Amino acid sequence: MAQVAARQRGVVDVADLRACGLTRKAIHSRVRGGLLFPLYRGVYALAHPNLEFEAWCLAAVKACGPCAALSHWAAAVLWELIKPFGRYPDVVAPTVKRHARINTHRADAFDATFHKGIRVTTPAQTIKHLAAHADLKTLRRMVNEALNLRLITVRDLVTGNHRGAKTLRAVLATAAPTRSENENLVLELLHEAGLPQPLVNPRIDGTNLIPDFCGRTAT
Repeated sequence: MAQVAARQRGVVDVADLRACGLTRKAIHSRVRGGLLFPLYRGVYALAHPNLEFEAWCLAAVKACGPCAALSHWAAAVLWELIKPFGRYPDVVAPTVKRHARINTHRADAFDATFHKGIRVTTPAQTIKHLAAHADLKTLRRMVNEALNLRLITVRDLVTGNHRGAKTLRAVLATAAPTRSENENLVLELLHEAGLPQPLVNPRIDGTNLIPDFCGRTAT
């Protein structure tokens, strides 16, 4: 049981425990004895409940079933598109299993992968989900950070009629691999003034220099 938990950030579910040979009675006995701490229905922490963010995310996904994935704000934090903030994990699944302390979302289809051992919506899917919820500044920061980390291309986000698509298209008009909100603001001002968009954080061949902006050479 300890070996399984060690591979899963200290988190185990009923299926894991039964695979270790524990009966339901044995599981309840270990809960009463303080060896297993309930996190969500059917999901436990081994030895102590003081878990890091990523462990809580894994526990939330496990609680929502094998087709579930971390999504929305929690996925954006996991992909390091935004900084952590006080919010319960978000999980999306075709069939919603409601739990206290999990923000559940239902979707028949979504793009998911594994990152840091957790099933999570892809960066592009995460941004599309949040396009209907995030304010323009936050959405722009996420798009530009995803470009900076090379997690997406602009083409990945050019899609049809999902919620927030219009807002996302507005963000893509000035999307670039920026590394700060100040750079975002400069690009927005250039766009509003009708000036050409410069290269953003380009690498200068033969040097270690990475300027914030560089004018494009006319051809």
